[in-house]
Amino acid sequence: MFIPVIDTLADIADKTITGDALLTQRKLAHYLVEDRQAHYVFTAKDNQLTLAQDIRLAFENRQTPDYSEPYTLMHGRIESRSIWTSTLLNNYLDFPFVGQIFAI
Repeated sequence: MFIPVIDTLADIADKTITGDALLTQRKLAHYLVEDRQAHYVFTAKDNQLTLAQDIRLAFENRQTPDYSEPYTLMHGRIESRSIWTSTLLNNYLDFPFVGQIFAI
């Protein structure tokens, strides 16, 4: 578990902790929010299959993104980034303290 590592950090209250799919754990979410008064952004992949499926379904028929960067020539290719956000699953997901889901 990652909690002993976070315990070494002095004050993370009101800070946002990001984690990859390996850290997308209910126990860690509870610890960050309840014990350390922090926020989190976790990645949902197929290691949390139901969670990932619910998020995919919420964005299945997505329309215009909430934000898009203009096209740019980066790293030898044309790139553009967009993000779609939703609070649709806030009271539905079985994951603690979900405030928003997003797809990039």
